[in-house]
Amino acid sequence: MDRRNGTGAWGESLAAKFLKKKGYRILARNYSCRFGEIDLIVADRAYLVFVEVKLRKSDVIARAAEFVDFRKQNRLRTTAELWLSQHETDLQPRFDVVEIYAPQGEQTKNPAIHHLEDAFQ
Repeated sequence: MDRRNGTGAWGESLAAKFLKKKGYRILARNYSCRFGEIDLIVADRAYLVFVEVKLRKSDVIARAAEFVDFRKQNRLRTTAELWLSQHETDLQPRFDVVEIYAPQGEQTKNPAIHHLEDAFQ
């Protein structure tokens, strides 16, 4: 699904609401630098979590998290390192993926949301 039409922002908002309900604090949305972008940066008592949100209509071809390939993981790591260099924290960093399945896009009444903690190192 394409961010240009607002669907990506819709998915990120759903993920943010979902994570808030799980007790996370939203620290940043769409953090961007020359290395890349991180959809959400959230925290709980123990972890500072860099979240990649993947929105798909279905998982017929592949799970949404599978689209976070090695190159994307490297960009996320480098972007997170820059964020950490600018924001002091005692929290343990972690990379999560939030998969959202919305067959009718923004018209989907109950999108399926899956939170994959520690999705990659």
